[in-house]
Amino acid sequence: MKKHKSRLRTALVAAPLTLAATGLLMAAAPMTKIDTTPAPAAVTRPAPSPAITPEQLNIANSLSQAFRNVADRVLPAVVAIENRPDTSWRAAKAAPDGNSKNTPNPFKGTPFEDMFRDGQIPMQPGMTPRQAPRSQGGIGSGVIIDTSGIVLTNNHVVEGGGTVIVKTHDGREFEAVEVFTDPKTDIAVVKINGDDSLTAAKLGDSDTTSVGDWVVALGQPFGLESTVTAGIVSAKNRGIGITARENFIQTDAAINPGNSGGPLVNLYGEVIGINTAISSRGGGNNGVGFAVPSNMARWVSDQLVASGTVQRAYLGVAIQPVSHELAGQLGVSPRGGVAVTNVFPDTPAAKMGFQSGDVIVKFGSTKVATPQQLQLAVERSAIGQTVSVEIVRDGKTVALTYEPEAAPNDFADAGPKQKPDGVKMQSLGIEVTPLTADVAKQLGLDESAGVVVTRVQEGSRAEQAGLSPGMVIAQVNRQDVSTMAEFENAVKSDEDGTLLLLVRSERGSRFVVIEG
Repeated sequence: MKKHKSRLRTALVAAPLTLAATGLLMAAAPMTKIDTTPAPAAVTRPAPSPAITPEQLNIANSLSQAFRNVADRVLPAVVAIENRPDTSWRAAKAAPDGNSKNTPNPFKGTPFEDMFRDGQIPMQPGMTPRQAPRSQGGIGSGVIIDTSGIVLTNNHVVEGGGTVIVKTHDGREFEAVEVFTDPKTDIAVVKINGDDSLTAAKLGDSDTTSVGDWVVALGQPFGLESTVTAGIVSAKNRGIGITARENFIQTDAAINPGNSGGPLVNLYGEVIGINTAISSRGGGNNGVGFAVPSNMARWVSDQLVASGTVQRAYLGVAIQPVSHELAGQLGVSPRGGVAVTNVFPDTPAAKMGFQSGDVIVKFGSTKVATPQQLQLAVERSAIGQTVSVEIVRDGKTVALTYEPEAAPNDFADAGPKQKPDGVKMQSLGIEVTPLTADVAKQLGLDESAGVVVTRVQEGSRAEQAGLSPGMVIAQVNRQDVSTMAEFENAVKSDEDGTLLLLVRSERGSRFVVIEG
């Protein structure tokens, strides 16, 4: 996280001051012709609003008192976190003779020549730790959740190495003794040598939080002292594409740069989220902020404190949402579950007997309507404890049992992305060719069953449905197709002209509906 200097600007606007003297003549004016035009009718003005009633005032004061109580209870647990960069990297990269000026300029003769000074390449925005060690510190926020010295914050506040300094509300400074991070959720745990003199905030149950609830965001925006802003929960279960695992609480409580890692608190003084991101064009708050739910933060932090890593279970399927078009084909209501598009071999899903086209409607006690909900529920499954899974297959409810397994580090479903050459054959506005083992390997697929789309006609139904060259059609109307003949027969046998295709690509598997 970059460090930004805070600038306070005071704008003094001098407005012209007009003094009107009425009933006082400074000098006599000559007589002029009297205007006998009738005066305009008097303007009817609305009656003034009635004064606030005692009952209304009591309600307002009660809300104010609730905000004060939250601030008094939680602010002592809010900390500022500074990530001070390790400057030893520059020294280590100096020339062997100690004079970095002797290092040749690799950018000489290019527009970047002036950027290379004294033999050193400056860090630029966007450079990742893989390109160069992080050399710029940052300031963020955090919240103490245990007086032994456990502080919750964001991964992006402490990432990149360096020395992490924690500044408490009463002015003390602690150097972190351990820092554990989980980039997939942007959650980090900072451990300091604490004691009972520290104040800890209570983690609440984020699942009980509802849209419209009052919340308070606390932190150190722009490096200032602890501040408090209020708002409501605007939405839940948000995914905005900044982390691999997202289930954000959205709020209109002001979350500004520097608030990252600070707590989002309900009116009971319980932490129900960790402030993480804002939606902004200019860098400031635009009324849309996002926080990691406390239940997810608790699950991650418990594992980080216990072992320094996060262990996630996995199922071994490719999935997609159930759209309105898919719902009728799969026998469920829209958003009535999550469709399975592929079952990977030698995975828990394969052992359970999952099939492409199954719709997962319930995982354990959780009803799932989106892939995000299913993924989070699966990953939190405790190893060694079985979980009941309810699916819909061919319109019928089927019960399965899941035995959680830890996800292997190399588990992935992507591969090479080279596209094959096709053999012309018109059908539904597409050209297809048989899928051979070599072509499947080029496409990064483990299977060689299906036909490959080599061309899509512009404006055709296939194009409107989202088909593109390089996709492999594995099923037509829930029937496997391995050859060109099977594909043609399946298409011709369709009665109403609407096709449900299971397609595979470098992005995974999904169902596509081609309307009749």
